[in-house]
Amino acid sequence: MERGSGRLFRRTPLARLLCTRSASTKLFIGGLSYDTNETVLKDAFGHCGEIIEVRVICDHMSGKSKGYGFVRFSSKTASERALKEMDGQVLDGRNIRVHYARHA
Repeated sequence: MERGSGRLFRRTPLARLLCTRSASTKLFIGGLSYDTNETVLKDAFGHCGEIIEVRVICDHMSGKSKGYGFVRFSSKTASERALKEMDGQVLDGRNIRVHYARHA
């Protein structure tokens, strides 16, 4: 048994399934323009499927975007479609990167 590293948790089949299922509907969006807001992000990804949550991460002091955000879809199919269609596309003049989020 490995302790403290979280590896035991990841080796548990049910826990791995729950983490994968949750993470598979949430996408990390990097390379955002500092002018991109949540409405723009939602409009850009909306054609891929039903969106549950959109979040652009902002600096707590200045309130300005940090250049990345997250989009959570209602289904794995929608998130897969968004990943395939949106990775590398131009949004607000910037090429965005789309990946599955690591943590739900």
